[in-house]
Amino acid sequence: MGDVQYEVVDVHSHLTDNDFEKDISDVISAAQKSGVKAALVVSIGKDDFPKVIELNKRFPDFVVPCLGIHPVQGHGDNQRSVTLQDFEGVVESIEEHKEILAGIGEVGLDFSPRFVKSDGSKDEQRQVLTKQIEIAVRLGLPINVHSRSAGRPTITLLKELGVKRAHLHAFDGRPSVAMEGVREGYYFSIPPSIIRSEQKQKLVTQIPLDNLLLETDSPALGPVKQERNVPANLDIVVDYIAKIKKVDPSEVRRITTQNAVKLYHKLARFLVK
Repeated sequence: MGDVQYEVVDVHSHLTDNDFEKDISDVISAAQKSGVKAALVVSIGKDDFPKVIELNKRFPDFVVPCLGIHPVQGHGDNQRSVTLQDFEGVVESIEEHKEILAGIGEVGLDFSPRFVKSDGSKDEQRQVLTKQIEIAVRLGLPINVHSRSAGRPTITLLKELGVKRAHLHAFDGRPSVAMEGVREGYYFSIPPSIIRSEQKQKLVTQIPLDNLLLETDSPALGPVKQERNVPANLDIVVDYIAKIKKVDPSEVRRITTQNAVKLYHKLARFLVK
């Protein structure tokens, strides 16, 4: 594949969020200057699809789109568990843009009690995730997975469905559960909030570097709670992983970048010279 240049990749971000409306050009420029070569930008719901595609058109040398339906829909106080009705029209939209998509995401399960009021909601989330996995398999794309308060159920479902190419972002479960995913060849991305999260630190202690990726989840999960997160903060993640793994930061950059290209083949054009 040629020589890989070891800049880093943000494998999970929400750069279409309103928090970036006024200064997205500056945010991307700062990221590039800090060594971030590309960012996967994921959607939450159908309304985000056009925004993600438009951002890719504005910044084709940085923004790599992923389209999918998140297990939690709505905004603010109106957030709720996803339904099959939310999925209507999704297949057609994904098919329309399949040539430029790096993956299907953000998809997954979210069993947080404030969103899930019944087993029926959990079942419907599983159905929506299953349908999106079917799309990913058909298009030969990996999935970018959310699994809040549902680590084991998510990994169990992925295994049952025979998923081979998966990336679990900001995993909040126990390291022992994550290791079940590692054994399946899944990747786990770590955000800058690792510096204030004992759980994330334990994850990195257990998960091999060959299964780790870097993410920001911008504008969330930054180094300082409630402050806007940006892709340029990936250096914070690199340095913290290097400290835990007792390796040079350049090794973290090299391996996580290799991992990203292995999983998300569309990234090769950004990173292989």
